[in-house]
Parts: sequence; C-alpha cells; structure tokens
Amino acid sequence: MGIEDKLPSGILLTTVEGVFGWLRKASFWPATMGLACCAIEMMAYGTPRYDSGRWGQEVFRASPRQADLMIVSGRVSQKMAPVIRQVYDQMPNPKWVISMGACASSGGMFNNYAIVQGCDHFLPVDMYIPGCPPRPDMLIEAMFKLREKVQNRPIGPNEVRAIEEAEQLALAAPAKIEMKGLMR
Repeated sequence: MGIEDKLPSGILLTTVEGVFGWLRKASFWPATMGLACCAIEMMAYGTPRYDSGRWGQEVFRASPRQADLMIVSGRVSQKMAPVIRQVYDQMPNPKWVISMGACASSGGMFNNYAIVQGCDHFLPVDMYIPGCPPRPDMLIEAMFKLREKVQNRPIGPNEVRAIEEAEQLALAAPAKIEMKGLMR
C-alpha cells in the first residue's frame, strides 16, 4: 500500500518502523466510551490538572473514524456491548483499547446477567486499569505503557504477519473460564 511495502526488510525498514512507531505513540486520538462513574475520571484526565495534551492525546474524538484508541470506562451492559463493538469496528487500523476500571475489566461488583463480565469478551483489550474508580494518574500510567507497546509495533507486511500470529495464539489459548489462577 505505502512506502513500507516497497522497501525490503532489513535495516532501512527497521528505521522506518521506528519512525512510524514514534509518530503513532506521539499522537493518540481517543474515542471515549464513558459508560458510568469511571467516565468522570477519564474526563478529569483531559483537564488542565492532568493535561493529556502534554503527550499528544488532547483530541478526544466523537467520531470513531477519526480515533485510534478506545477507552472503555465503566460497566458494560449486554445491550451496550454490540454498540461498543460496532464503534470499535468503525475505527481505522491500527487501533488500541484500554479497559478502564473494575467494571469494564471484569464486571466489578455487578456479577449478574445484565452486565458483561469484562469488555475483553467482545474486544481485544491492550491495557487494563484496575480500580473503582481508577484515578486519572492510573490512566496516565496506562497511556505510557501503551506508548511503549505501540513504539515497537511493526508496519506493513510485518504487521500483517504479527496480527496473524497473535490470532493463532489467541485461538490456541484456553478459555478464560478454564484458566486457574490466584482468584479461582
């Protein structure tokens, strides 16, 4: 499609990948999905006290076609899950997801039929932020960790190969209900 397809893999492509990674990490445009009380903390992240604009994230987009990061904050109901997935599908690639708060990450205290027990049931989540509600400082920390992840992401054919490998690993992984851990 672009210059990354025309260049052979090697030192030059690594340099181009580094430049593209730096550009991607320096300008996230989040699509907000504020569903409950965590959305207030997400809004505080954009205020002058926490100033998300220092890291190139001041432009919260209302249109999914102009966003590359979705911040799901708050509890996700069964009725809202397909809408969130539709917004995610409308976002252009590459795109990332942050699950903000205990309710978005695991259903929180709402262990019932009406609330999805974690938005990772219908979205590929890149970062989880624990807490009820998590402070904007925690969102800032998650943004820095996501920036490190984005910096090292490949581009072009290497990106397609990495996505295919990740999908194969996800298909081979056991279901979350079968995983045994400290909380089970």
